[in-house]
Amino acid sequence: MHQGLIFVVDSNDPERMKEAATELHQMLEEDELRGVALLVLANKQDLPRAMSVSDVTEALVLSGLSNTFSVQGCCAVSGTGLVEGLDWLSTQVQKL
Repeated sequence: MHQGLIFVVDSNDPERMKEAATELHQMLEEDELRGVALLVLANKQDLPRAMSVSDVTEALVLSGLSNTFSVQGCCAVSGTGLVEGLDWLSTQVQKL
């Protein structure tokens, strides 16, 4: 079975990134999610104090993952970045 996981974070709320990182890593330890392609949508990129994609990647401690992952900046209100992220995930899931 080909699987992917979409994890959405509020990139305008750096105080909650540690909590988000803990939740994400706990989820990825589940047997059903081992090896899945991971798409992180860094939402609210339209706001002036939003964390950059690289800052979100670092805050979520993604560099050590064995999973294939991508962090896509997005704005759910306007839809910016959503298609690009979903296209990436679709391509990765087809490869698995």
